Amino acid sequence: MKIPGIILVRTSSSRLPRKCLLDFGGKTVIEHVVDRARHFGFDPIVSTTEEKSDDRLVNLFSDGKTRVFRGNTKDKLLRIRDACAKFNIQRFISIDADDPFFDPELSRKSFELLSTGFDLVYPPTDEEYYSGSIGFSVQKKALDRVLQLFDTSDSEMMWSFFDKISDFKKATFKPPKAAGEIRLTLDYIEDYHMLLTVLRILGPHALGEEIVNLFKRNPDLYLINWFRQAQWRDNQESAVSNIHKKIKSV
Repeated sequence: MKIPGIILVRTSSSRLPRKCLLDFGGKTVIEHVVDRARHFGFDPIVSTTEEKSDDRLVNLFSDGKTRVFRGNTKDKLLRIRDACAKFNIQRFISIDADDPFFDPELSRKSFELLSTGFDLVYPPTDEEYYSGSIGFSVQKKALDRVLQLFDTSDSEMMWSFFDKISDFKKATFKPPKAAGEIRLTLDYIEDYHMLLTVLRILGPHALGEEIVNLFKRNPDLYLINWFRQAQWRDNQESAVSNIHKKIKSV
C-alpha cells in the first residue's frame, strides 16, 4: 500500500528565502523530496498556498504526475484537512519539505503504528534520532476534531493543538537506536551545505542507516551545522509555549 505523504511547502521563508527552490543535485529541493517519497513507495501530495508567490512551485508539477493542493496560507491544519477531503485521505504521514533525507523505513513503521489504534504518532526527538528524519502520522478524524475545537487560523506550530486534547491516543515513535548529533533539516545556509554534502557522498536515495554510518565514519561532520540546532530548538519551544498559553486543554 502506498502511504499518503502530505508535503507542506511554500516559497516564502524568512531564515533561508525560497529554500524549497534551491538547487539540489540538478533538481529543486521540493522536487527532490517528492521524488524521494515516490521512490520509496509513498504517495506524495504537495500542499501549498493560494499566494501568487507559490505559482512557480505549483508549475514544477504541471505534468500532472504529482497531486497538488492549494489552500489556506496561514492555517496549515485547515489546508491539510481540505487536501485530505479532496483526495479522500483518511490517514497520512507528514513529510516536511525541509527534510530532504527523511527516513523512509522508519516513516513507514510510524504509519504502521498509527494503524494500530492511535490518533497521532509523534516523531522521535533529535536526541533519539537525527533531526529531519520522520514526520507525524495522523488520523484525519483527529485532525477534524482539532479544527472543530480550536481557532487554528495561525497554525504555524500546528501539532501543538493535538497536545491539548487529553483523550487522544498518542504515541511517540521510538527508533531502534540513537543516532547522535545529526541535523538534516533545512532552515539555515549551513544546513544547505550539510545536506549537499550528504547528497554528494550518498546520493538522493540514502537510507537512514547509511546516513548515520556516514556521520560515524566522519565524527567531525556534524560541526557544519549542529551549532544551529540549539537556536532552532529554542525557537520551536518558544512558539509551542505561546500556543499552549493561548489554548486550553479539552
